[in-house]
Amino acid sequence: MTDAAHRLRGIVLFLIALLLFAALDATAKYLSAVFAVPLLVWARYMVHCVFMLATVAPSLGRELVVTRHPWQLTVRALLLVGVTLFGQLALKTMPLAETTALVFVTPLLVALLASPMLGERVSRRAWLATLAGFAGVLLIARPGGAMSGSGVVYALGAALCYALYQIMTRQLAGSEHPLRLLFTTALGGTVAMSFALFTHWDGTLPTASQAVLIASLGLYGGVGHFLLIRAFREAPVSTLSPLLYVQLIWATLLGILVFSHLPDTLALAGMVIIGASGLSLAVGDRRAK
Repeated sequence: MTDAAHRLRGIVLFLIALLLFAALDATAKYLSAVFAVPLLVWARYMVHCVFMLATVAPSLGRELVVTRHPWQLTVRALLLVGVTLFGQLALKTMPLAETTALVFVTPLLVALLASPMLGERVSRRAWLATLAGFAGVLLIARPGGAMSGSGVVYALGAALCYALYQIMTRQLAGSEHPLRLLFTTALGGTVAMSFALFTHWDGTLPTASQAVLIASLGLYGGVGHFLLIRAFREAPVSTLSPLLYVQLIWATLLGILVFSHLPDTLALAGMVIIGASGLSLAVGDRRAK
């Protein structure tokens, strides 16, 4: 297969993964009207964990869990749990597209945190992109707007957790098997959120259709991350990272189709600014490399 064919395959896998992540968010928002968010987060990781035990564990065995960095992997897993928990709490009170846009300030936070945590130099482009991105946040979360104040805080909390998660992933990627990184997040999330079974479940069982939707949360997450890993094996990061903001398009379309919500003009402008700011960082990194 030619390099161009590999890149094309990687792009297709990447776009499908982003669609699955948007579908996960839309499904979680729909279910949060009926079920407690911590229960949904537990189910998302539990199904993901069982999926990997059935599909990956037989071939990798102990390689899936044996590591020289157990504490770092544990912290990384808990950070991703924070992303999911805060993100779903935000989705419970805010529209899908706007929540996705607020969480997508993550690359801007990564650019700022990479200096003290990874020793990377923060360029002038990164500072300008960050300032522009937060101007976009203010347009979405403007005083007097329709966004929930607590929802905005939850979304930005998810973005901060996600930024720290990405930085830890960079630190561990050179020494850890990619599927071990994926499995430990599923296992950590399952264990960390199992308290929800005692604190948020009253014994009521979901209907058959609800059970299918709940199970789909883990499948969307597990399959999406698996496709993401495969995509980065087929195409370089510099090719794929500018496409990350296609998830904003998926989220907006799903918000319209499932929830009949269309962002207002100022919120839409904020989303465009956040997307453009992150895209400028991705393109700048690509040129630098």
